[in-house]
Amino acid sequence: MNPVSPYVLLSRMEAARRQTRRHLDLIHRQITGRAERIAITGKAKARSYRRGGSRWTRSDELLFQDHVERLAFERRTEIAALARKLQRQERAITTVRRALGDDGCNEAA
Repeated sequence: MNPVSPYVLLSRMEAARRQTRRHLDLIHRQITGRAERIAITGKAKARSYRRGGSRWTRSDELLFQDHVERLAFERRTEIAALARKLQRQERAITTVRRALGDDGCNEAA
């Protein structure tokens, strides 16, 4: 078995971190999308709309925020686990970068 270059290891770690970040972002998008759909269907009522006027009222926004909080609470264990995994991955990447003497040049990953 051939030894893996530390730079290859670092790039794999960064790819895994990006994947975890995308998964966490996906969960947040799912929560907000579902909350918006619930708020819209829950507040379906006849309103007179001006042309080009906003259809989203303050009460709709409050209802939306309540649904976001409820849905995030329901998925809190999954979100917390991914957040912890992301922190571990970031610490490991920082450790490998320090060991390679590459402290800050590739931070934009």
